[in-house]
Amino acid sequence: MRRRFLFVRNRKAATGLVILGIYVLFAIIGPWVAPYDPSARGNDLVQGPSSAHWFGTTHLGQDIFSQILVGTRSVIYVGFLAGLIATTLSVLIGVTAGYLGGKTDDALSVLSNVILVIPAIPLMIIITSILENASDTLIALVIGLTSWSWNARVLRAQTLSLRRRDYVEASRASGEKTWRIVIFELLPNLTAVIASGFVGTVIFAVLSEITLAFIGITSNDGWNWGTVLFWAQGQQALGQHAWWWFVPAGLAIALLGTALSLINFGIDEFVSPRLRSAGTTKLKTASGGTVRMRIGFTPVLSAPREGK
Repeated sequence: MRRRFLFVRNRKAATGLVILGIYVLFAIIGPWVAPYDPSARGNDLVQGPSSAHWFGTTHLGQDIFSQILVGTRSVIYVGFLAGLIATTLSVLIGVTAGYLGGKTDDALSVLSNVILVIPAIPLMIIITSILENASDTLIALVIGLTSWSWNARVLRAQTLSLRRRDYVEASRASGEKTWRIVIFELLPNLTAVIASGFVGTVIFAVLSEITLAFIGITSNDGWNWGTVLFWAQGQQALGQHAWWWFVPAGLAIALLGTALSLINFGIDEFVSPRLRSAGTTKLKTASGGTVRMRIGFTPVLSAPREGK
Protein backbone atom coordinates (compact mmCIF):
# COMPACT_ATOMS: atom_id res chain seq x y z
CA MET A 1 0.00 0.00 0.00
CA ARG A 2 1.26 3.42 -0.85
CA ARG A 3 2.67 5.61 1.88
CA ARG A 4 -0.06 8.23 1.69
CA PHE A 5 -2.64 5.64 2.80
CA LEU A 6 -0.74 4.58 5.93
CA PHE A 7 -2.25 7.38 8.00
CA VAL A 8 -5.79 6.24 7.18
CA ARG A 9 -4.89 2.70 8.28
CA ASN A 10 -4.37 4.00 11.81
CA ARG A 11 -7.45 2.97 13.78
CA LYS A 12 -7.59 6.11 15.89
CA ALA A 13 -7.26 8.38 12.88
CA ALA A 14 -9.79 6.38 10.86
CA THR A 15 -12.34 6.47 13.68
CA GLY A 16 -11.87 10.20 14.17
CA LEU A 17 -12.16 10.89 10.44
CA VAL A 18 -15.39 8.90 10.19
CA ILE A 19 -16.98 10.75 13.11
CA LEU A 20 -15.77 14.11 11.83
CA GLY A 21 -17.05 13.26 8.36
CA ILE A 22 -20.51 12.62 9.81
CA TYR A 23 -20.44 16.02 11.51
CA VAL A 24 -19.37 17.73 8.29
CA LEU A 25 -22.15 15.93 6.41
CA PHE A 26 -24.71 17.09 8.98
CA ALA A 27 -23.31 20.62 8.75
CA ILE A 28 -23.90 20.60 4.99
CA ILE A 29 -27.29 18.92 4.75
CA GLY A 30 -28.64 19.53 8.27
CA PRO A 31 -30.95 22.47 7.47
CA TRP A 32 -32.39 20.56 4.52
CA VAL A 33 -33.08 17.23 6.24
CA ALA A 34 -34.21 18.54 9.63
CA PRO A 35 -37.70 17.08 10.28
CA TYR A 36 -39.02 20.38 11.68
CA ASP A 37 -38.30 24.06 11.61
CA PRO A 38 -36.14 24.47 14.75
CA SER A 39 -37.96 27.68 15.67
CA ALA A 40 -41.48 26.41 14.96
CA ARG A 41 -43.69 26.04 18.02
CA GLY A 42 -45.84 23.00 18.67
CA ASN A 43 -48.39 21.61 21.08
CA ASP A 44 -46.09 18.98 22.65
CA LEU A 45 -44.50 21.01 25.46
CA VAL A 46 -41.42 19.63 27.29
CA GLN A 47 -42.03 16.11 26.02
CA GLY A 48 -39.37 13.41 26.22
CA PRO A 49 -37.88 11.56 23.25
CA SER A 50 -40.41 9.81 21.06
CA SER A 51 -40.85 8.60 17.49
CA ALA A 52 -42.19 12.03 16.54
CA HIS A 53 -39.45 13.98 18.34
CA TRP A 54 -36.26 11.95 18.67
CA PHE A 55 -34.62 14.32 21.18
CA GLY A 56 -37.82 15.58 22.78
CA THR A 57 -39.23 19.11 22.75
CA THR A 58 -38.73 22.43 24.50
CA HIS A 59 -41.12 24.54 26.59
CA LEU A 60 -42.50 25.93 23.32
CA GLY A 61 -42.87 22.55 21.65
CA GLN A 62 -39.81 23.06 19.44
CA ASP A 63 -38.05 19.95 18.17
CA ILE A 64 -34.63 19.66 19.86
CA PHE A 65 -33.27 17.22 17.28
CA SER A 66 -33.89 19.77 14.53
CA GLN A 67 -32.21 22.48 16.61
CA ILE A 68 -29.06 20.41 17.10
CA LEU A 69 -29.01 19.26 13.49
CA VAL A 70 -29.35 22.80 12.13
CA GLY A 71 -26.90 24.17 14.71
CA THR A 72 -24.13 21.82 13.59
CA ARG A 73 -23.33 24.04 10.59
CA SER A 74 -22.55 27.07 12.75
CA VAL A 75 -20.34 25.06 15.12
CA ILE A 76 -18.31 23.38 12.37
CA TYR A 77 -17.96 26.60 10.38
CA VAL A 78 -16.71 28.69 13.29
CA GLY A 79 -14.43 25.96 14.61
CA PHE A 80 -12.66 25.21 11.35
CA LEU A 81 -12.43 28.79 10.13
CA ALA A 82 -10.93 29.94 13.43
CA GLY A 83 -8.58 26.94 13.44
CA LEU A 84 -7.44 27.70 9.88
CA ILE A 85 -6.78 31.36 10.65
CA ALA A 86 -4.92 30.68 13.90
CA THR A 87 -2.87 27.84 12.43
CA THR A 88 -1.85 29.88 9.39
CA LEU A 89 -0.71 32.79 11.57
CA SER A 90 1.11 30.54 14.02
CA VAL A 91 3.01 28.78 11.23
CA LEU A 92 3.95 32.01 9.46
CA ILE A 93 5.08 33.81 12.60
CA GLY A 94 6.49 30.91 14.62
CA VAL A 95 8.51 29.23 11.87
CA THR A 96 9.73 32.57 10.48
CA ALA A 97 10.91 33.72 13.90
CA GLY A 98 12.61 30.42 14.68
CA TYR A 99 14.39 30.05 11.34
CA LEU A 100 15.50 33.62 10.66
CA GLY A 101 16.42 34.54 14.23
CA GLY A 102 18.01 37.88 15.08
CA LYS A 103 15.90 41.04 15.08
CA THR A 104 13.11 39.31 13.17
CA ASP A 105 12.86 36.73 15.94
CA ASP A 106 12.85 39.44 18.61
CA ALA A 107 10.11 41.46 16.91
CA LEU A 108 7.86 38.47 16.23
CA SER A 109 8.43 37.12 19.74
CA VAL A 110 7.33 40.44 21.23
CA LEU A 111 4.20 40.35 19.05
CA SER A 112 3.44 36.80 20.17
CA ASN A 113 3.89 37.72 23.82
CA VAL A 114 1.56 40.70 23.49
CA ILE A 115 -1.18 38.63 21.86
CA LEU A 116 -0.61 35.83 24.36
CA VAL A 117 -1.56 37.98 27.36
CA ILE A 118 -4.75 39.31 25.77
CA PRO A 119 -7.70 37.43 27.32
CA ALA A 120 -9.56 35.95 24.36
CA ILE A 121 -12.96 35.27 25.93
CA PRO A 122 -13.41 38.76 27.50
CA LEU A 123 -12.29 40.34 24.21
CA MET A 124 -14.85 38.29 22.29
CA ILE A 125 -17.53 39.26 24.78
CA ILE A 126 -16.71 42.95 24.34
CA ILE A 127 -16.62 42.81 20.53
CA THR A 128 -19.75 40.72 20.10
CA SER A 129 -21.66 42.80 22.64
CA ILE A 130 -20.77 46.05 20.84
CA LEU A 131 -21.68 44.72 17.40
CA GLU A 132 -25.32 43.76 17.07
CA ASN A 133 -26.01 40.35 15.55
CA ALA A 134 -22.34 39.37 15.29
CA SER A 135 -22.02 36.83 12.48
CA ASP A 136 -20.31 33.46 12.70
CA THR A 137 -17.56 34.77 10.44
CA LEU A 138 -16.82 37.67 12.80
CA ILE A 139 -16.72 35.33 15.80
CA ALA A 140 -14.35 32.98 13.95
CA LEU A 141 -12.10 35.90 12.98
CA VAL A 142 -11.90 37.16 16.56
CA ILE A 143 -11.11 33.68 17.88
CA GLY A 144 -8.54 32.99 15.18
CA LEU A 145 -6.76 36.34 15.56
CA THR A 146 -6.45 35.98 19.34
CA SER A 147 -5.52 32.29 19.67
CA TRP A 148 -2.44 31.80 17.49
CA SER A 149 0.30 33.08 19.79
CA TRP A 150 0.80 30.01 21.99
CA ASN A 151 1.11 27.68 18.99
CA ALA A 152 3.49 30.18 17.38
CA ARG A 153 5.77 30.00 20.43
CA VAL A 154 5.74 26.20 20.30
CA LEU A 155 6.57 26.19 16.58
CA ARG A 156 9.35 28.72 17.14
CA ALA A 157 10.94 26.49 19.77
CA GLN A 158 10.68 23.43 17.52
CA THR A 159 12.12 25.34 14.57
CA LEU A 160 15.08 26.50 16.65
CA SER A 161 15.90 22.85 17.35
CA LEU A 162 15.53 21.84 13.70
CA ARG A 163 17.31 24.61 11.84
CA ARG A 164 20.78 23.22 12.67
CA ARG A 165 20.01 19.64 11.70
CA ASP A 166 22.18 18.01 9.03
CA TYR A 167 19.54 17.95 6.33
CA VAL A 168 18.75 21.65 6.83
CA GLU A 169 22.45 22.55 6.76
CA ALA A 170 22.89 20.45 3.62
CA SER A 171 19.99 22.19 1.94
CA ARG A 172 21.35 25.60 2.91
CA ALA A 173 24.86 24.70 1.71
CA SER A 174 23.50 23.56 -1.64
CA GLY A 175 22.09 27.05 -2.22
CA GLU A 176 18.42 26.33 -1.70
CA LYS A 177 16.18 29.34 -1.16
CA THR A 178 14.81 30.06 2.27
CA TRP A 179 11.19 29.44 1.32
CA ARG A 180 12.06 26.01 -0.07
CA ILE A 181 13.98 25.03 3.05
CA VAL A 182 11.07 26.05 5.22
CA ILE A 183 8.41 24.31 3.12
CA PHE A 184 10.24 21.10 2.20
CA GLU A 185 12.66 20.60 5.10
CA LEU A 186 11.12 22.14 8.22
CA LEU A 187 7.35 21.87 7.80
CA PRO A 188 7.30 18.07 7.24
CA ASN A 189 8.98 17.69 10.62
CA LEU A 190 6.49 20.05 12.26
CA THR A 191 3.39 18.25 10.99
CA ALA A 192 2.44 16.76 14.35
CA VAL A 193 2.90 20.08 16.17
CA ILE A 194 0.89 21.99 13.57
CA ALA A 195 -1.88 19.40 13.59
CA SER A 196 -2.02 19.45 17.38
CA GLY A 197 -2.28 23.23 17.37
CA PHE A 198 -5.04 23.15 14.77
CA VAL A 199 -7.05 20.58 16.70
CA GLY A 200 -6.64 22.52 19.93
CA THR A 201 -7.75 25.75 18.28
CA VAL A 202 -10.81 24.11 16.70
CA ILE A 203 -11.88 22.72 20.06
CA PHE A 204 -11.27 26.09 21.73
CA ALA A 205 -13.24 27.88 19.01
CA VAL A 206 -16.17 25.49 19.33
CA LEU A 207 -16.27 25.89 23.10
CA SER A 208 -15.90 29.67 22.81
CA GLU A 209 -18.80 30.01 20.39
CA ILE A 210 -20.95 27.78 22.55
CA THR A 211 -19.95 29.76 25.65
CA LEU A 212 -20.90 33.07 24.02
CA ALA A 213 -24.28 31.68 23.00
CA PHE A 214 -24.83 30.05 26.39
CA ILE A 215 -24.34 33.30 28.31
CA GLY A 216 -26.53 35.17 25.83
CA ILE A 217 -23.87 37.42 24.30
CA THR A 218 -24.45 36.44 20.67
CA SER A 219 -27.80 36.59 18.92
CA ASN A 220 -30.06 33.65 19.73
CA ASP A 221 -32.05 34.02 16.52
CA GLY A 222 -29.79 31.50 14.81
CA TRP A 223 -29.19 28.03 16.15
CA ASN A 224 -26.10 26.32 17.47
CA TRP A 225 -25.51 23.95 20.35
CA GLY A 226 -24.86 26.84 22.72
CA THR A 227 -28.25 28.33 21.88
CA VAL A 228 -29.91 25.05 22.82
CA LEU A 229 -28.11 25.07 26.17
CA PHE A 230 -28.98 28.75 26.68
CA TRP A 231 -32.71 28.09 26.46
CA ALA A 232 -32.40 24.90 28.51
CA GLN A 233 -30.68 26.79 31.30
CA GLY A 234 -33.04 29.76 31.08
CA GLN A 235 -36.12 27.56 31.35
CA GLN A 236 -34.64 25.44 34.17
CA ALA A 237 -34.59 22.20 32.22
CA LEU A 238 -32.64 20.50 34.99
CA GLY A 239 -35.25 21.47 37.56
CA GLN A 240 -37.96 20.08 35.30
CA HIS A 241 -35.99 16.84 34.89
CA ALA A 242 -35.95 17.51 31.14
CA TRP A 243 -32.56 15.86 30.61
CA TRP A 244 -33.20 15.49 26.88
CA TRP A 245 -33.02 19.26 26.54
CA PHE A 246 -29.30 19.55 27.38
CA VAL A 247 -27.78 16.05 27.26
CA PRO A 248 -27.80 15.66 23.43
CA ALA A 249 -26.04 19.02 22.94
CA GLY A 250 -23.45 18.09 25.54
CA LEU A 251 -22.85 14.70 23.92
CA ALA A 252 -22.51 16.36 20.51
CA ILE A 253 -19.79 18.64 21.90
CA ALA A 254 -17.98 15.75 23.61
CA LEU A 255 -18.13 13.51 20.54
CA LEU A 256 -16.75 16.23 18.28
CA GLY A 257 -13.87 16.82 20.67
CA THR A 258 -13.21 13.08 20.79
CA ALA A 259 -13.11 12.83 17.00
CA LEU A 260 -10.63 15.69 16.70
CA SER A 261 -8.45 14.23 19.45
CA LEU A 262 -8.40 10.80 17.78
CA ILE A 263 -7.27 12.41 14.53
CA ASN A 264 -4.54 14.24 16.42
CA PHE A 265 -3.37 10.99 18.06
CA GLY A 266 -3.26 9.32 14.66
CA ILE A 267 -1.16 12.10 13.16
CA ASP A 268 1.17 12.02 16.16
CA GLU A 269 1.72 8.28 15.76
CA PHE A 270 2.31 8.65 12.03
CA VAL A 271 5.06 11.26 12.43
CA SER A 272 6.19 10.54 15.97
CA PRO A 273 9.67 11.79 16.94
CA ARG A 274 10.20 8.48 18.75
CA LEU A 275 10.10 6.71 15.38
CA ARG A 276 12.46 9.19 13.83
CA SER A 277 16.20 8.69 13.67
CA ALA A 278 18.54 11.15 12.00
CA GLY A 279 15.74 12.68 9.95
CA THR A 280 14.05 9.40 8.97
CA THR A 281 10.96 7.50 10.04
CA LYS A 282 10.65 3.73 10.01
CA LEU A 283 7.49 2.29 8.50
CA LYS A 284 6.46 -1.35 8.51
CA THR A 285 5.81 -3.01 5.18
CA ALA A 286 3.31 -5.73 4.36
CA SER A 287 6.08 -8.34 4.37
CA GLY A 288 7.06 -7.49 7.94
CA GLY A 289 10.18 -5.54 7.06
CA THR A 290 10.80 -1.85 7.50
CA VAL A 291 11.50 1.03 5.18
CA ARG A 292 12.98 4.35 6.21
CA MET A 293 10.87 7.34 5.20
CA ARG A 294 12.85 10.51 4.71
CA ILE A 295 11.49 13.57 6.54
CA GLY A 296 12.68 16.29 4.20
CA PHE A 297 13.90 16.27 0.61
CA THR A 298 17.58 17.19 0.61
CA PRO A 299 19.84 14.12 0.70
CA VAL A 300 22.46 13.98 3.46
CA LEU A 301 25.58 11.87 3.07
CA SER A 302 27.15 10.59 6.24
CA ALA A 303 30.89 11.15 6.54
CA PRO A 304 32.91 7.89 6.58
CA ARG A 305 34.31 6.90 9.92
CA GLU A 306 38.07 6.76 10.45
CA GLY A 307 39.64 3.44 9.79
CA LYS A 308 37.00 2.37 7.28
